[in-house]
Amino acid sequence: MSAALAIPNLGEEMPNQVLLLDDSPIQLAARQRVLSSAGLEVHIATNADSALALLRSETFRSNIGAIVTDHIMPEVSGPEFVAMLRGICPDLPIIVISGMAQAEDEYTAFHNVVFRTKPIHPTDLIELVKAKLESH
Repeated sequence: MSAALAIPNLGEEMPNQVLLLDDSPIQLAARQRVLSSAGLEVHIATNADSALALLRSETFRSNIGAIVTDHIMPEVSGPEFVAMLRGICPDLPIIVISGMAQAEDEYTAFHNVVFRTKPIHPTDLIELVKAKLESH
């Protein structure tokens, strides 16, 4: 493993687990591998309902330090998901990834949401998640 992919100094107090949400099995698997290679524990959800169900558990939620989600999903859009999520986790850092750069404007009203366009380099994803975990 390259030193550039390591995430050092994740303290015992800091949640170092990530919830990854994407309806594409290929995108989900690729991002899970990237984040796991950086020493993170990655939980996955394939739709907004399953992600929200996981986050309704206080035990699960207390260990999650960031969420990485796709913008376009079946049944619920990224902004709709973020709005629902804010009812459960008002301050949890969220990273939205999309191939549609113009979608960034849909997230400006939300607190602690970062938008990135695809493709995102694995090192950039790791650094972004690390920064969000450290700020949480």
